[in-house]
Order: sequence, then C-alpha cells, then structure tokens
Amino acid sequence: MNQVNTNVGENEIIDPKAFRRALGNFATGVTIMTAQNSSGERVGVTANSFNSVSLDPALVLWSIDKNSSSYQVFEEATHFGVNILSAAQIELSNRFARRGEDKFANIDFELGTGNVPLFKNCSAAFECERYNIVEGGDHWIIIGRVVKFHDHGRSPLLYHQGAYSAVLPHPSLNMKSETAEGIFPGRLYDNMYYLLTQAVRAYQNDYQPKQLASGFRTSEARLLLVLESKTASNKCDLQREVAMPIREIEEATKILSEKGLLIDKGEHYELTEDGNRCAHMLYKIAESHQEEVFAKYTDNERKLFKSMLKDLIGI
Repeated sequence: MNQVNTNVGENEIIDPKAFRRALGNFATGVTIMTAQNSSGERVGVTANSFNSVSLDPALVLWSIDKNSSSYQVFEEATHFGVNILSAAQIELSNRFARRGEDKFANIDFELGTGNVPLFKNCSAAFECERYNIVEGGDHWIIIGRVVKFHDHGRSPLLYHQGAYSAVLPHPSLNMKSETAEGIFPGRLYDNMYYLLTQAVRAYQNDYQPKQLASGFRTSEARLLLVLESKTASNKCDLQREVAMPIREIEEATKILSEKGLLIDKGEHYELTEDGNRCAHMLYKIAESHQEEVFAKYTDNERKLFKSMLKDLIGI
C-alpha cells in the first residue's frame, strides 16, 4: 500500500518531499509564464500554480520561488503572459522548466500587450497587467488583471503525481443506458444509412477524445495519418483522402509546418522525422481503440466487415 498517514500536529515540522508528493495528487494544467521588462530582458517559467481569482474584475494569480533568477523581470515588467500549454507541447514545457540556457532561442512567438511573449498552438493564452505581488512563504504570489485572452480550444497538457498527463472523459460518462435499447424497434433498425451513421457517431464518441488528448485537432491528426500512409501523391489527392474543406486543410498544414512536422514540396507535402513520429503515435491510438471496440469479434468477422466498408467506399 502507498497510503501514508500524516497527522501533523500544530508544532510538528512537515516533510517537504512528502508534502510535495501529496500536493501532486491535485491534477493541474501546465503553463509558461512570460514577461519582458523595459530593458528588453525576456523571461519564461514553466508553472502549474496558475489559478483564477475573480471574474469582475478579471484577476488571475500564480506563484514563483523567491530564489528564481527570473523573478526580478516579472517584478519590473508592467505585464505578464499566461500560456496554457496544449497536450502536444511537452517539449516546450521541459525547455522552460530548465535553467541556464536561452529558452527563447529558435522558438516561434509573438509579442502581446506589454511585450509579453505568447506562444503559438497553446490551449489558451492570457495577457495580464500586473495587479499586485503578495508574499507567500518561500514564494511570491503574482496577481494579474486580464486585459486580453485567446481561447484556442486545444486539449490541455496536465500534470499529475509528478508526470505529464492528458484529458480524457470519465469512463462512466460513456456508459450506455440500460433503457436505450429497444426504443426504436422495427424498420428504423433495418435502415442501413441510419445504422452506419449511428455506428460512426458511437465510434467517434470514444475515439475522438483519445485523439484530441494527443494535442492535435481532428484536421491535423487526419492530415498526419494520410501523409504517413502515402495514399495521396499530390495536393488534389490529399483533399480527397482527408475529406475536409480546403480551408481546414490549409490551416492544418500551416500549423503542422510551424511545428516542424511537414514540409511543403510544391506539388505535395512531406512529413519530417518528427511528423512521422507523431503520425505513428496517432496510429497507435487508433489501433488501440480499434482493438478495444472489436475485441469480441473473430478475425474473419473483422476482415469481412473491413471488406464490406472498403467495397462501399470504392477502394
């Protein structure tokens, strides 16, 4: 058993390591706090202490170690930025958690209000005016008034028990109602179109959250999978295979290119080494879900089902 009883008396000393482990049971998001002072000094710190304070006025807070070399810039700057990381930004989180290097080197960002660095492809971002700084033990609590925010809607990166994690719906939310069966008897359940559309919907309900937890939107994930399969030799074929509006494809290719996952070769797109690695990860997610859903069927039944689907598609 890992359970530890820590009944601490009023005058007893709390073990910092045990205290940190206990706090680790509270799952949090992961942010990179950024700021730039009037001298142009720029800092960024990975933090999971971010929290909301007030809706009116719109206030947020976070805390920084008093021994942090970055604190002086946060104290001097009029504004700070809150970059809420997406599930695909683990490397960025690790980079800004380390010390002794130029963290912003070769990182694509733009400057917001008060010259706060804002990173691309985050879940959300907040531009904050420094409101107050309060002492809190061995940390400074920095409170900011939100002057602008950006909601990108990407699945966030989580931190739980000392490890990165991702958001997935609770299994109980996907349990089928015992009374659901038999509500639509008769001809409706003999309608192939109805059955196919309902089957796709049911399959997506459980699969899409797993895919989104990777940090890639549906259009980006689908593009990575199609490019890795090499079923599209040119951009026209790509649109047919991805089966999404050209505007969605253009936006997805732009984002994947900025991440260094694909290269525009003119007539076609080509995945980089990192792009192929991400595609393989997405395939593992898809294959794992497929095995889970079709576990009760025999190999011959699976082959027949795939053959029927391919025939309907015209492959």
